[in-house]
Amino acid sequence: MDIGNGRMLIDEYTQCMTFSENFCNITGSIDVLVQKVFPKIAQYYKNHQCLSTHAILAARNNDVNTINFTIQNGIPGETTTYKSIDTVVNQDEVVNYLTEFLNSLDLPGMPLHVFILKIAVLIILLRNINSPRLCNGTRLSVQKMMNNVIEATILFGKFKGKDVLLPRIPIIPTDMPFEFNCLQFPLRLAFAITINKAQGQSLQVCGLHLENPCFSYGQLYVAFSCVGNPSDLFIYAPDGKTRNIVYPIALQ
Repeated sequence: MDIGNGRMLIDEYTQCMTFSENFCNITGSIDVLVQKVFPKIAQYYKNHQCLSTHAILAARNNDVNTINFTIQNGIPGETTTYKSIDTVVNQDEVVNYLTEFLNSLDLPGMPLHVFILKIAVLIILLRNINSPRLCNGTRLSVQKMMNNVIEATILFGKFKGKDVLLPRIPIIPTDMPFEFNCLQFPLRLAFAITINKAQGQSLQVCGLHLENPCFSYGQLYVAFSCVGNPSDLFIYAPDGKTRNIVYPIALQ
């Protein structure tokens, strides 16, 4: 609550707060952070009970992507690659937004152009497909991969253990100056997820990757509130410090 209310002691020069030893476990590198949150992942990657309650959180998509790719590479098995089909909705703008440019976009809440998967890896749903069973934020484990459908098992919530089919769907982002259609699976890897995506989730073991600090109001509080025991909270932050974005006027 002190973090959420902005009451933690802040260094006036760096504008950063320092984590106390009894508040969390500080790790010295990203590799150590991964090992603490997902110990022996190459052996236990099919343990749904463990995977559903462990996650690494980060503020930015590029940090999340790096961690996810690293963990997936350490899991045995062959990879399957799915590429999106990206097209501009208004055909008059095709010459202004080439396909290569559309493929290069990495937007919040949107799937990647190149989506690489292995059997049993963690994934998260980016859209509501069939509420309340398949909602935005649902975490699943991949069971079977086909050309246009992925079979997966729900890992958390009322429908935990249910096998579902996930199709490719057309997705049009709403926060762009132009409209384009992305035909892809509405999924991303989910060993690591963004802090914004973790809102409302409860974890037994949580890791925080804060090399790039939080950038919006309340993010740090949301990340810390996902886990209840300090011994199960692992943090990687330069010098054990990070920024806490709080606007006191919003709390009045």
